[in-house]
Amino acid sequence: MIEQIPAGQWRSRQWRRAAALAVGLAAALVLAGCGKGATTGPAQPPPGPSGPAGAAAPAAQVNCTQKVGDEGALRQALSSASGGDTVCVTGDLSNTRLAITHGGSAQAPVTVLGAGTVTKGIDVTADNVVVDGFTAAEPEAPGVSLKGNNLALRNTTINSPQDGDGDGIRFWGSNIKILHNTITDTSNDSGAHADCMQTFATDEDSLASQDVLIDSNRCEKIDNNCLIAEGPNSSAGDGSGEGESRNITFSNNYCDNQAAQAVLADDVRNMVITGNQVVGRINHAWAFQNQSTSGVVRDNQVRSVKYEVGMDSSSEQGYQGPEAGGAP
Repeated sequence: MIEQIPAGQWRSRQWRRAAALAVGLAAALVLAGCGKGATTGPAQPPPGPSGPAGAAAPAAQVNCTQKVGDEGALRQALSSASGGDTVCVTGDLSNTRLAITHGGSAQAPVTVLGAGTVTKGIDVTADNVVVDGFTAAEPEAPGVSLKGNNLALRNTTINSPQDGDGDGIRFWGSNIKILHNTITDTSNDSGAHADCMQTFATDEDSLASQDVLIDSNRCEKIDNNCLIAEGPNSSAGDGSGEGESRNITFSNNYCDNQAAQAVLADDVRNMVITGNQVVGRINHAWAFQNQSTSGVVRDNQVRSVKYEVGMDSSSEQGYQGPEAGGAP
């Protein structure tokens, strides 16, 4: 079904905001003071909106099982959809947050195609769902929330998430694909810790994530991390201790962010970071801490950093990539 989500539903995670912001600001001041930073890869100007990664053209609305133009019709269409159905949305949902709670099967997911339809955000709490081609305009943060297995979010734009922790996308589950999306203007206003994307494993409602592909997305004007991934035994101390976060691939993404690093792995095994472009003035690009073992880093373009990889001793086992230059 689709429903309005009450304001204030997303609670902030206060425990790390001040520290993360302070570290990021300190790093920026150090780099600004010395007038230069170590550069890995060619020092090229950041591309414009037509540069690499980001939301591509939405999928064509073909083979539609149902084609709907308003909230009521969409509610009915999704409640009756079954595996393999394609619901095509053409109307105005600019004041509605979509809540998709029914999916299909692994072989035949329910597909919801927006073709640019504007919403106030999207929540998926189901297995076997594909969402393609929406715009979340100033949604309550997170702009998109994905909970379930075998999910895909594609060709969607999230502009200026509001309130809460300010995140663009949060995800939990297995076999999740986040592909060709654009997230812009996440802000630390009112004490938020506004990341482009985030996952954590704190309780039965926020489970550890495995087998996640985050590819060809564009994070622009992000006040904190492009991605922060925390496992069930994260150093934050609020993890559930259940399950394992592993096999997250972060590839071919564009990162314009202002935290201490672009990506933080905390208690996450087998994180692969490859083919990304980082243009923010940050302390280091990639951070591995707290048993984030068997990480792989290769073929990234990184500008204006003191060192590319930060890592603690507990994360060294199985690591492949540039030598760590300092602390995570």
